[in-house]
Amino acid sequence: MATWEDVRRIALALPETGEKLSWGTPQWHVKGKGFVWDRPLRQSDGLDERGPILGVRVADEGVKQALIADDPAVFFTIPHFDGYPAVLLRLDRIGVPELDEVITEAWLLKAPKKLAREFLAQQ
Repeated sequence: MATWEDVRRIALALPETGEKLSWGTPQWHVKGKGFVWDRPLRQSDGLDERGPILGVRVADEGVKQALIADDPAVFFTIPHFDGYPAVLLRLDRIGVPELDEVITEAWLLKAPKKLAREFLAQQ
């Protein structure tokens, strides 16, 4: 099971990544563009979920739906994110290696192209 410390460690290990508070919760960004964030559920979201929820940028709706279909115990969405390229994940139900992959993919989407190419060349 992953923790917020895992999120922080993975995200901040990526080049030119920072952490800031957004709406009172942590958000990780590359060059000012957010790619993962703490997204506690609200009463207006209509779900009675407990536990830590991470918001993650994805390439498009197809990727979001594929993640949800592949592992609905971990990945889900709410109406607030309809039509938006992001998925929510239950942090306490994902393994650290899978979390690392999801965060890195989100970072690659938001990082400047040159920075992303340099990162991938070093892998």
